Amino acid sequence: MRNSLQAAGMALLLLTACRSQQPVAGLPSPPQNQSSYTDRPKLVVGIIIDQFRPDYLQRFYAQFGAGGFRRLMTKGYYNRNTHYNYVPTVTGPGHASVYAGTTPAVHGIVANSWYSRELGRALYCAEDTLVKPVGSETGAGKRSPRNLLATNISDALKLSTNGQGKVVGVAVKDRGAIMPAGHLADGAYWFDSKEGRFISSTYYMEALPEWVNHFNARQLPQQYMDSTWHTLLPLTAYEGPDETPYERVFQGKQSAVFPYDLRELGKANGGYGLLTYTPYANTMVTELAMAAVAGEGMGQDEVPDLLALSYSSTDILGHSFGPRSVEVQDMYLRLDRDLEHLLAYLDHTVGQGAYAVFLTADHAAAEVPRYLTDRKVPAGYFSQKGMRGPAEDFLRKAYGVEGLVAYVTNQQVYLNRAVVRENGLDLHEVQQKLAGFLREMDGVMAVYTGGELQQRGYPAGNPRLLQKGYHYKRSGDVFLVLEPGWLDGGKVGTTHGTGYNYDTHVPLLWYGWRIKPGSSARKQSITDIAPTLSFMLDIMLPSGADGEPILEVLP
Repeated sequence: MRNSLQAAGMALLLLTACRSQQPVAGLPSPPQNQSSYTDRPKLVVGIIIDQFRPDYLQRFYAQFGAGGFRRLMTKGYYNRNTHYNYVPTVTGPGHASVYAGTTPAVHGIVANSWYSRELGRALYCAEDTLVKPVGSETGAGKRSPRNLLATNISDALKLSTNGQGKVVGVAVKDRGAIMPAGHLADGAYWFDSKEGRFISSTYYMEALPEWVNHFNARQLPQQYMDSTWHTLLPLTAYEGPDETPYERVFQGKQSAVFPYDLRELGKANGGYGLLTYTPYANTMVTELAMAAVAGEGMGQDEVPDLLALSYSSTDILGHSFGPRSVEVQDMYLRLDRDLEHLLAYLDHTVGQGAYAVFLTADHAAAEVPRYLTDRKVPAGYFSQKGMRGPAEDFLRKAYGVEGLVAYVTNQQVYLNRAVVRENGLDLHEVQQKLAGFLREMDGVMAVYTGGELQQRGYPAGNPRLLQKGYHYKRSGDVFLVLEPGWLDGGKVGTTHGTGYNYDTHVPLLWYGWRIKPGSSARKQSITDIAPTLSFMLDIMLPSGADGEPILEVLP
């Protein structure tokens, strides 16, 4: 009997041992070592186009080549109804939210700049006085991700691979390189428009890598500044007239028309700063991105790497010329060629199917209000600066106290909380009283207070978007929502920042590694990108990520 039991026990142990070596349903087979784990992309390339509207893909489609935007749209997956789920919709929070998978309420980048109550002044989102520039003698390098309170997908990759996965961020704007690269990146590089070179800070390194020095030695900015920007196609091929009343005129020109002699115009328009208004700055970022792949050996082993590049000049130009200008159309046609060049390079160096690309925007953009009003569409201009004086006068008369307004920015009023406390005032009451006054101003649709955003649960609409962008220590006390089509800005060009569809709706394209062609009109949040990448790379989620993975993109 004992022998029979022993034999049965041994058989059960053998069966269990055999079963333990079989893969569990729904999970990949356990790799023997890291180098054998090939079931994920070798390289993820994240592309953010600053101030990119979905209608550009349709409007300019016929003039795109086969290898850029068209390749991504026809051979990749297009989430056509992707939106930002907070306000303000501006560059710093946009880049931070895409990569962190959450909103400013969690990651803390509530605007490009906000009022710091501790410092008593405006604080830039990437500002860091503890670091020094690397590769520059100007103050343009005192930058880091220190103000980003949560980890992002780049950090998650670094942590999940014990630092083996490489992460590099490149852009013209420092915040466009830094926020995606995260806290643990191998490097983030941005353009110093005073010196005409790409730089970094001591947060990342003590000296620029040789591949960056080699890139700067090519002197591409100087070469482009010696050139003239002509349209890529004959002017008759563009949507509208070259000259309109809605565009900025550079100093030294009589009108906003092609061609643009950069050497001549640079003398009166900021030197290399003028270059950031042209498509050549996008080309420089593309060239730097490819140099990073080669210089860092990205995508060359089975440990995934991440390259984050942001095209900033689309926004810089868009602010001055607006979405209906020939200048903006030409920039996108040229950017299409840059994307084709980049994808062809990745095919050659990493291999088709071995890398994954996502392409989106940090926000979209409104139509120029004057363009709308000329066509009998409701729109207008609101002066944030002009609002401060009346707000201060109102509170002075209401409470008999000076200095209750500390700062006004991002359509938010920051109250001086120290003055509120010193005079025994109730903060929420002051907020409510000021909100009631501001609601009566032309162009203002609604006003909400910080107290309301803290205490109430808004399920939808503008207050919900404000709530997701609200951080008690960094946001203001009173929040304005302007009427649709109303902007805080000048009479030419455009801007962004609201919760309306023209600012929140952005393209989202996926391409490459095991991503099947297709599209979806289901509403998607921008915060879904980072969780999707986490599952694609089989790594940990960023610390504050609250989006959902996009299942259609995953294998």
